[in-house]
Amino acid sequence: MLAHDADLLVIDDLSAALDITTETLLWQRILDHEPDRTALVVSNRRSLLRRADHVIVMDDGRIAAQGPYEELFASSDDVTNLWK
Repeated sequence: MLAHDADLLVIDDLSAALDITTETLLWQRILDHEPDRTALVVSNRRSLLRRADHVIVMDDGRIAAQGPYEELFASSDDVTNLWK
């Protein structure tokens, strides 16, 4: 995905095993390098969800909630339960 100039990046939990400093640097390099690029990212990392334009919360294969992270965190039990 990084070797070619792709318009869409599909990334599945790329930074789960990284420390916070390395994770932050990785996402800055991937997402900030070309801001017009679209990234579909699967993650439950709060720091990454905050960067998202739109978050979709899945539960048992169905959409349980969706919207901007701050709205979901304030209104969705599914989202707040991820960090309890």
